[in-house]
Amino acid sequence: MDLIQLAVPVLLKGLWVTAALTFVSVLIGFNLGLGLALMRLSSNRFLSGFAKYYSNVFRGTPLLVQIFLFYYGLGQLSLIKDNAALWWVISDGARCAVLALALNTAAYTSEILRGGLMSVPVGLVEAAQACGMSRILRFRRIEFPLAIRQALPAYGNELILVVKGTSLASTITVLEITGYAKRLMSQTFAIFEIFAIAGVLYLVINLMLIAIIRSTERFLMRHETSSGRHLTAPQPNRSTMIS
Repeated sequence: MDLIQLAVPVLLKGLWVTAALTFVSVLIGFNLGLGLALMRLSSNRFLSGFAKYYSNVFRGTPLLVQIFLFYYGLGQLSLIKDNAALWWVISDGARCAVLALALNTAAYTSEILRGGLMSVPVGLVEAAQACGMSRILRFRRIEFPLAIRQALPAYGNELILVVKGTSLASTITVLEITGYAKRLMSQTFAIFEIFAIAGVLYLVINLMLIAIIRSTERFLMRHETSSGRHLTAPQPNRSTMIS
């Protein structure tokens, strides 16, 4: 009991850092991933090729390696050292972790959103074109909302993986949940108890995310379920994605 009273307040400090890392990384990664998905579906071979190779590189290498390359590797380059803005990002562990997490999740998000966009019925797009909708208006009112509905379950899994991925930020001196757990472990030597409490905190975060995602999915699909129709399409995840 004394250990719990000691550990919980300290780990809760890291909880806010974990939440901040997740929120900022997902915010950047989603927008970047959406852009990459559109580039991947573009008829321009340069844009689609760039998006494809970007996705392959970040999905094909471990997140931990990417974090180390950004934090320890890029700081050795004179180009980074001489640029104040780039050095500001790389020189801080938390900002570097956000950069790595955002770029990594953007690669997976692009594949998830690409699958959602490809699942939009061609007839709806053609009908919108026949009505004289511009490309931007068609995307905003028809393609994107339908793609989000289809992609949400797979994207929910990606959000959970991002939360768990924030634990790797502790390897570059960021004191989030795992970082504080390592510090407490070295002070108390209660390895099992400390990391069990940390695991419970991660579980609580992810259970809350799952509840939010399911509620959002039910809200978005309320019209289909109420009319007895439920559109489904296979969505990629980290274990089934192909180039």
